[in-house]
Amino acid sequence: MAKESMKAREVKRAKMVAKYAEKRTQLKADGDYEALQSIPKNASPVRLHNRCKITGRPKGYMRIFGISRIQFREMASKGLIPGVRKASW
Repeated sequence: MAKESMKAREVKRAKMVAKYAEKRTQLKADGDYEALQSIPKNASPVRLHNRCKITGRPKGYMRIFGISRIQFREMASKGLIPGVRKASW
């Protein structure tokens, strides 16, 4: 499990990106890069990092399901993910 502070930091960044999204696009369209520097760094969408919705793990994230590879494997084994079955041949 990731620390709660790390999860909270990602949520905070996501809110800030949404808040400044319109202003960023407007400043970029005008070419006003000096004003763009005054916007907080965490308002940049590049700084967002995908995390597992269950554990908060930042690595091994499966975008389709929104969870890490470890949680995916456990849930698939238990049959909790619809349409996913363990391969056997």
